[in-house]
Amino acid sequence: MQYILHFLFIILCSHYSTDSNAQLLNDPVSLKNVQASLDKIYNYEFEEARTTISLVEKKYPNHPVSHLLDSFILFWKYLPIKDNPVRSKEYMHKLNQCLDAINKKYGKNSLDPEAVFYTMVARGYMAMLYNYRGEMMNAAGEGKKAYNAFVEGLKLIQKNPEFYFTSGMYNYYVEVYPEEHPIVKPLLVFFKSGDKALGLKQMDIATKQGTITRAESNFYISHVYLKYESRPDKAVGYMEKLVDLYPKNPIFRMKHVEALILSGKYEEARKEVADLRKINAGFYPAAWRTFQGIIEEKGEKNDAVAQKEYLLALKTPHDAQYTKEYHALAYAGLARIAARAGNKSKAKEYYKKCLDKAEYRSVIKEAKDFK
Repeated sequence: MQYILHFLFIILCSHYSTDSNAQLLNDPVSLKNVQASLDKIYNYEFEEARTTISLVEKKYPNHPVSHLLDSFILFWKYLPIKDNPVRSKEYMHKLNQCLDAINKKYGKNSLDPEAVFYTMVARGYMAMLYNYRGEMMNAAGEGKKAYNAFVEGLKLIQKNPEFYFTSGMYNYYVEVYPEEHPIVKPLLVFFKSGDKALGLKQMDIATKQGTITRAESNFYISHVYLKYESRPDKAVGYMEKLVDLYPKNPIFRMKHVEALILSGKYEEARKEVADLRKINAGFYPAAWRTFQGIIEEKGEKNDAVAQKEYLLALKTPHDAQYTKEYHALAYAGLARIAARAGNKSKAKEYYKKCLDKAEYRSVIKEAKDFK
């Protein structure tokens, strides 16, 4: 995944200006409505979210935050939005409306802190969509347009704990993204250097001290530990918090199960896999079949049943943004089973297919280390 996403939360509570342009942020009632709408969106209660957003829109017509909240609903309601051309177009339109509203409210290229941060949000959303379409140059280009906002956020970290999230994300991803996507290196040559260890520390602080950024901090730091740091055990606790807060969110539940299984906590994962199996639409079957395969293979030592689950998982379409790695895990599982059966050539074949899908560093290492 990925991920320069949902910086909306920081903006909503981070500043304390008395300028008239900051009126919404000094309006406790409207700010509470914004926060409530975010919680409803995370918990897949979209109509309820729409009701609270309308209260904000009525009081603050054409405010940038309304367009951002609308885009946020589209993102979650039609997930994965990149596969829905009509909704993707609507999504980008909302983000462009946000940029237009920023220019009208604050002036073009305004250095007002709020204008800078609203711009960062919209550009971040656009970069996210380009990233998942595989348009890495466009994604990096949007990131470059938002660069000054990120740098300003690094300066504000001591004034507001919400900035630990944005600063942590910047410090980590500005280093890891070009490692994973060398094509963007020329675009990032003038960017301020990051620090992955510091980024992890800052994101962790955000999960504890942040209020508006709490959910995003937990989600992204868990993803980092799963994909890049190969520490699924560290991801478990962060995802547990999200499942407790937003029990209706299937993505959070899916990632929690993944963290449990990759940590070897098969018994704990078993019940949640049973819950996931109730979702037969979209890309979820690819997830729960892969999870069931790992439980059967590693928890029950039943290669025959595991093989069946892995093969069924591979017949289920995956999503590049959320479940591509589960196909890689299924191929890796089949490779291990083939190796134990003494079929080394078949194991190599499966690991080759695994490498075509894999993005997690631990999975890539397993496949490459097989001789």
